[in-house]
Amino acid sequence: MENMQISEYLNDIFNNVMIIEENSLRSSRFSDVSIKEMHTIDAIGDRPNATPSDVSRTLMVTLGTVTTSLNNLERKGYVERERSTKDRRVVYLHLTHKGRLVYRLHRRFHQRMVAQITAGMDEKEFQVMKRGLFNLYNFLEDLK
Repeated sequence: MENMQISEYLNDIFNNVMIIEENSLRSSRFSDVSIKEMHTIDAIGDRPNATPSDVSRTLMVTLGTVTTSLNNLERKGYVERERSTKDRRVVYLHLTHKGRLVYRLHRRFHQRMVAQITAGMDEKEFQVMKRGLFNLYNFLEDLK
């Protein structure tokens, strides 16, 4: 496969995933969540006692952008803030029941996508794909 074709596939895959995720949210009972807010929920759901700074680093956005998103998600009932009892300056973020539901829905979509990609692959094909994705991941991490 030519490099240009691989580049086009990657671009199309990225765009399609974003469109499908947005459409999936819009047509679900969580239609009040934007794709950016979903990524914020995802960043919180990945770790216990996440802080706004953790989310900011994960999403590579400013703390102000995260604060705006958190305000909206808290108002909509997806996220709760909790001040640390040891250091009142520290705020921990937790998903509410509603937040955990949409988080699991989003995770299931990604699990189904991975299952579809790897369906029918033997171990060697899987390892080659995994290595290529690892190389892509490292390339993108280096650009941060």
